[in-house]
Amino acid sequence: MGAVRTAARRRRAVPWLVLGLWIAVLAIASPFASKLADAQRDRAIDYLPASADSTQVAKIQDRLPGGEATEMVVVYHRDGGLTAADRATAADQIDRIAGAHQLTARPQGIPSKDGTTLMYPVASTEPGQDEKARDELVHEVRDVAKGGDGLSVEVGGEGALATDSAEVFNSLDGPLLYTTAAVVALLLILIYRSPFLWLVPLAVAGMADYLSMGVAYGLHQGFGTSISGQSSGIMTILVFGAGTDYALLLISRYREELRRIERPYDAMAAALRGCGPAVLASSGTVAAGLLCLLAADLNSSRGMGPLGTVGVLCALAAMLTLLPAILVLLGRRVFWPLVPRFGSTPKARRSLFTAMGSSAGRRPITVLVGGAVLLGALALGALNLPGSLKQADSFTSKPDAIAAMETLAEAYPERGTQPITVITPEDRADDTLASIRGIRGVDSAQEGRTGDGWTEISVLATAPPQSAGETATIEALRDRLDGSFVGGPSAEQIDLKDTNARDTTIVVPIVLLSVLLILIALLRSLVAPLILVGAVVAVWGAALGIGGLVFGPVFGFEGTDPGLGLLSFVFLVALGVDYGIFLMHRMREECLNGAEPATAALTALRTTGGVIASAGLVLAATFAVLTSMPLVPLVELGFVIAVGVLLDTFLVRTYLVTSASVALRRRVWWPGRLARTPEPPVPPKEPERVAVSAH
Repeated sequence: MGAVRTAARRRRAVPWLVLGLWIAVLAIASPFASKLADAQRDRAIDYLPASADSTQVAKIQDRLPGGEATEMVVVYHRDGGLTAADRATAADQIDRIAGAHQLTARPQGIPSKDGTTLMYPVASTEPGQDEKARDELVHEVRDVAKGGDGLSVEVGGEGALATDSAEVFNSLDGPLLYTTAAVVALLLILIYRSPFLWLVPLAVAGMADYLSMGVAYGLHQGFGTSISGQSSGIMTILVFGAGTDYALLLISRYREELRRIERPYDAMAAALRGCGPAVLASSGTVAAGLLCLLAADLNSSRGMGPLGTVGVLCALAAMLTLLPAILVLLGRRVFWPLVPRFGSTPKARRSLFTAMGSSAGRRPITVLVGGAVLLGALALGALNLPGSLKQADSFTSKPDAIAAMETLAEAYPERGTQPITVITPEDRADDTLASIRGIRGVDSAQEGRTGDGWTEISVLATAPPQSAGETATIEALRDRLDGSFVGGPSAEQIDLKDTNARDTTIVVPIVLLSVLLILIALLRSLVAPLILVGAVVAVWGAALGIGGLVFGPVFGFEGTDPGLGLLSFVFLVALGVDYGIFLMHRMREECLNGAEPATAALTALRTTGGVIASAGLVLAATFAVLTSMPLVPLVELGFVIAVGVLLDTFLVRTYLVTSASVALRRRVWWPGRLARTPEPPVPPKEPERVAVSAH
């Protein structure tokens, strides 16, 4: 009786203890989580490659007198041509700006040849590295520079663009979180058909997200991990998407166990023993894949690896500890009105996945070849992806800085309107300036600030910003100016493109190798992991191909983010293998229980197909939330990952992996012991008859 009472007390105490520990952990994390927004940086240097010329320029500018300059261009424009009154208004406003702020030089107006536009370059070191002060400066300039009666006035330039970009990123946190939570809530209501159950995993995911914010801030403070609007947004998506996936798998198994085990505590313990290893393995694979981004040179990609890993691991911890505790405390009634009664049998019905498995089982080779051809055909759409995305095309709506860039491009087609910055050693400034002026494609060059052993030179190209001509000029400057660094917005875009290409060649093999090794160790096989990895790579190619078919013709995007290929690859491989682990783990479990491989594959699909489909829908929907954001790179990334997850869920997992397993039979587990045909049992020998002589 004592042992029974002890077990009963443990069943009552453990869930409350876990809940108390989580309350304590969240209380500790709260001060750090609230500071994450303050640690977020969306300057160019936070996205640039660590070793690029343009990054070195930004770092040296920080050390020059006043720190990095905030550069703007005030653009005055009238369609019919500027009047004398317009020019007087412009001069008066620029005088007021110069009188109110410490500028690096007196702004000089540059008229366009057609007389419609007048631009004034304005630069100030007043804000230094203080982003809040920079934003205030830009807004104050915009408050002074006003038009009217047909005169339009726009404030553009690198500083104004940075302010507009920061405002967009800062506006993402709230809408991204609320939209993601609403989408997950809607899907959970449809999946569970319960007025209460959906609240539990959603609330737990919210707590995991809050914890991840605190941990992310701790990483930033302790190790200098960069935090951008993009990486923090992806972290939230992963917490809700991956966390809800783990919750779906656990709750599905818990429901099964409640039908055969009377006490919720014991049923949950059985559910954790059953699906816990698969959840741990899948989350470990996702975390390992994301950590491979640490090998990237691009700051934004490298920072996304640790933050994404934090999101996945916080979701894992919450769904394997806090979620079980709350479900046990609430008991069976949380499933109302579809309460799983002890000893009951679920209603048998022919599911969609049973039908899919039947077709894959009857004609596995046909299904496998047909699916491969379809994915290959879709991948060809990647050839239609638009070229590299320009700064002017990075927003779905047009901020003031982008409007100014467009006005300048139309009014000054014959010259550059965006300075190229050259940083050169102070003792070689005169020689560098002379060399610059002798380079083809340079319109003008002017020496600016000097200090800390360096001199800043502002260069204007004859070609428009981010054109082939300006790119050639930047490359010529870098070739001719030994010991100098060439930066500025256009140079940054070149470095982003080149570094993304370099990172892809390095990170992709590391991701493939690490994921493959984990799968080999988990599945005790070489063939099954190769099938899973090959399948997710095919899904990635097909998803990019679909993007190529819609980005330009349907969405009207003028370019593709240079980082799309690498980031979508890492996420789709890591998350796609996640679902493969769920399926293959159940398949292996059936084989260990004596089922033939073909039967095991169909049984695994029938039993896990519904959960995997629900999880895939949730994950795809959470990434699809990014398509509602005002930044083209986020829209493209969210679209490709959402499409890839859907392809993986409803085509690759259900048809292709199952068909391959049926066709290969035991060979799918080669060279593990499951690949060997078990020897038939030896019948027991009959006892020898011994003759007994009669006496």
